[in-house]
Amino acid sequence: MADKFMQYADGAGDPARRCQRLTPHATNALPFVTKAIRAPSDGVIVLRAVDDTADVDHPVFAGERIDVRASHIRVSGTTVTGDIIGYG
Repeated sequence: MADKFMQYADGAGDPARRCQRLTPHATNALPFVTKAIRAPSDGVIVLRAVDDTADVDHPVFAGERIDVRASHIRVSGTTVTGDIIGYG
């Protein structure tokens, strides 16, 4: 399929070019830096933004989109159930 927007640079505020299920991990970084993530259920997602050196507990509602350039999602402290979706 032809992508008529391929000639344009991809910016942080532009629509996502990829979507992927993200698996929280104790130490590993995500497979890509996100533009946003979507919470599968009410709870907490423990994440680290790309320019930060510490994690943050982010309370979420089911279906909520968090506009964040996340580099990590931690398994410890993350309480949401289901697939966290990353957009990049």
